[in-house]
Amino acid sequence: YSSAASDVYKRQVKAFTSQADQVRGSQSMISYAALFFSALVAATLVPMQSEAVLVALMIAGTQPLAGLLLVATVGNVLGAVINWYLGHMLARFQNRSWFPASPTQVKRAKAWYLRYGRWSLLGSWLPIVGDPITVAAGALGERFLPFVVLVSIAKSARYVFLAFITVPWL
Repeated sequence: YSSAASDVYKRQVKAFTSQADQVRGSQSMISYAALFFSALVAATLVPMQSEAVLVALMIAGTQPLAGLLLVATVGNVLGAVINWYLGHMLARFQNRSWFPASPTQVKRAKAWYLRYGRWSLLGSWLPIVGDPITVAAGALGERFLPFVVLVSIAKSARYVFLAFITVPWL
């Protein structure tokens, strides 16, 4: 009798452990998804801070740091690509009355971008000015591959720096 009860108990523990592992896996995917979407939205013109989500997940310590940095960077770069595409598509409408920038503003943005060129994309991580730089790059015809490379460098460097200053406190 005790051997049979022990076997039942072992099966129940194994089933519970398996269910707990599934829940942990689901929570991990939800965490990654939340980080990805917060990073993506933060890189668009919508005001949002993905850094808080990243730091919270780093503090929780349930996911590997490299995975968090990768997910945040990919989401943030994809958000910048959305900006580039919007700029690319909106440029054709710059002579319309409803266009969000005046001809003077467009001229100033072109002059600024031509002065600093594609290297200004290394500032795409900066608050306030970073997102408009990515829109301007698309509107002013920056090629896609150099855009993605420079923005990836900038966005990943920001998250790595954030991890560098956060991890010692954990």
